[in-house]
Amino acid sequence: MRHLELHILQSVPVACLNRDDFGSPKTALFGNVQRARVSSQCWKRAARERMQEEDPALFGGRRTRLIVDPLRRLLQEKHGFDEEKALKSAEELANAVSKLDTPPTRVKTLFFTSPLELEALAAAYAGGDKPDKAVRGLAKKPLADAADIALFGRMVASDHSLTLEGAAMFSHALSTHKVSNEIDFFAAVDDLQPDDEAGAGMTGTLEFNSATYYRFAALNLDLLEKHLAALTVEERRSVVSRFVEAVLCSVPGARKNSMHAATLPSHVLLVVREKGHPVQLVNAFEKPVWTRGGLMEESVARLEEEYADMKKIWGMEAALECRMPERSLADMLREVEAYVR
Repeated sequence: MRHLELHILQSVPVACLNRDDFGSPKTALFGNVQRARVSSQCWKRAARERMQEEDPALFGGRRTRLIVDPLRRLLQEKHGFDEEKALKSAEELANAVSKLDTPPTRVKTLFFTSPLELEALAAAYAGGDKPDKAVRGLAKKPLADAADIALFGRMVASDHSLTLEGAAMFSHALSTHKVSNEIDFFAAVDDLQPDDEAGAGMTGTLEFNSATYYRFAALNLDLLEKHLAALTVEERRSVVSRFVEAVLCSVPGARKNSMHAATLPSHVLLVVREKGHPVQLVNAFEKPVWTRGGLMEESVARLEEEYADMKKIWGMEAALECRMPERSLADMLREVEAYVR
């Protein structure tokens, strides 16, 4: 498997990037101590949104239950169905993708699709295909406007022919050190409160933490080429460049107004391998980093030591190694593109 690996160290200040069901920052035990954690799904969504913003023509995928109305509009506006027939037909098509909910304005599960896929679905039905056949036909359609579906994959329980293994792999981001969540007590003033009345208009608490995270993401270049065979080499190179840039530069948006925590990585190791499978370097931090000063310098040293040991002990060969900040992002992307076919 030709693949690309991203090993990222990034310090984030006071934040609650990813909350659990109690509103607390997510955590995990690793090396028998509590670490700050950001789930893989959380950071994947942040990266996907950035890619869509940067290049909506290539990254047109949308996860939604609301496919009935777009299908109705396509059947009515592009294929001449009257309003009543278009709605009934859209419901039939949506039901074949995933059972209709009640009321039937949406389906029961999220469907990761794109504008061109919905157009193809409507066109197949308008051309005489039964709903099930029209849905199965999507599996043969190229992902011309949905590189994000190729990257992140999709699972369709009602029709496994539409299930697609994603070419991208993400781990949960973990702090390189022990972290305990802290509590922020806040008070809000009532601006119209009379002068002779004391006290806050509202009080409450929020949990937060701060951490130096080890983040890992990888990309199966062979699988991506297969999924995006309809694109040109230059377009596939653009997809990979956008992916790398989005993974490095995106930050989950939770509480971005009250705890703005957007930072950029302090250290990045990018590796391209011609064979084997991606291997993360999180075990560099199985023994948590502890210093009297900052955490980044020691975290970088641990990461590089672990990588050197992996190469020496396991004979892991790399076709390309790039490091930031020794290299600029633009230089690194130019080198990576040479390995995209």
